[in-house]
Amino acid sequence: MTKELLKGNIAIAEAAVRAGLTAYFGYPITPQTELLEYLSKRLPELGRVFLQAESEVAAINMVYGAACTGVRTMSSSSSPGFSLMQEGMSYIASAEVPAVLVDVMRGGPGLGNIQPSQADYFQVTRSAGHGDYHSIVLAPASVQEAIDFTTLAFDLADEYRHLVVIAADGQIGQMMEAAELPPMRALTAERPAYALTGAKDRPRRTVVPFHMQPEDQEAFNIRIQEKLEVIRHKEQRSTEYATDDALLLVIGYGTAGRIAYSAVEQARSEGMRVGLFRPQTLYPFPEDRLCELADQVEGCLVVEMNAGQMLDDVKLAIEGQIPVEFYGRMGGMVPMPDEIYGRIKQVYERLFARVQTW
Repeated sequence: MTKELLKGNIAIAEAAVRAGLTAYFGYPITPQTELLEYLSKRLPELGRVFLQAESEVAAINMVYGAACTGVRTMSSSSSPGFSLMQEGMSYIASAEVPAVLVDVMRGGPGLGNIQPSQADYFQVTRSAGHGDYHSIVLAPASVQEAIDFTTLAFDLADEYRHLVVIAADGQIGQMMEAAELPPMRALTAERPAYALTGAKDRPRRTVVPFHMQPEDQEAFNIRIQEKLEVIRHKEQRSTEYATDDALLLVIGYGTAGRIAYSAVEQARSEGMRVGLFRPQTLYPFPEDRLCELADQVEGCLVVEMNAGQMLDDVKLAIEGQIPVEFYGRMGGMVPMPDEIYGRIKQVYERLFARVQTW
């Protein structure tokens, strides 16, 4: 296979098609509209289902219905539209049917603007609908990762019968890079055991998103927590650069992590012992590896395109082992490498001075 120049939104859409996406339901909102527009042509060409719903609320409930039939289904939106999907996401989680959602994040709060942001971190990792559950959340930092994570998202959704969110800031959705698409997977007529397909020659099946008795609801929640514990154990993903001898660890995901890489390279070229840790799953947060690195370094700097949301997960994972500093830009502002480098230099010099006094 060869690489081709692809925009992030188009790459996610085509990767979903090749992963077996059978039914898409969505509503246009910048900066993810190209994803929906591409699928509006591509899916009907293949005899598959595309429907532009009247709202995000309608779209997520259509995803719920399609997921109950056992087909691979997806929706996509951007920050305020994703907020409208929260109730439907909770119903999908309660019914334990697989679905994939894409959130191409924009500036906020409120309607905000159409610039890239990472201010949905709390929304995708903490809320994503009411109740005691978390979605699996994948955070690409390039068009190639967006493609790879889209395929992975469908596989994880099916494996765990669970919601998977691809959290891509607007920069990832709009940027163009050379990337390689996977081969087309053949669709199969076989449906999973839970699928509602019409009980003509089999026992009746039901998908129930609630339990009226508190004892039953608690038992269901316990089962969800057991599933999440398996996910936390097996699905932590991250990547790192120059961490072997690092004194300072820079932590960033998505576009912020990608830009931080350039700043870390500059710091390294000037003799600073700085490394980069980039979470690829926001849930489960890659706390195991981060805790190992916290034992090796003297401090860390979290870089985000928000006011400090992943910062909470870093602090929870490290549990006071080392100092945690923060640098962020908000409202759709993207930090430049020299900004991050300047903050790295400040923090590093302070850390190095402290180490020298020991």
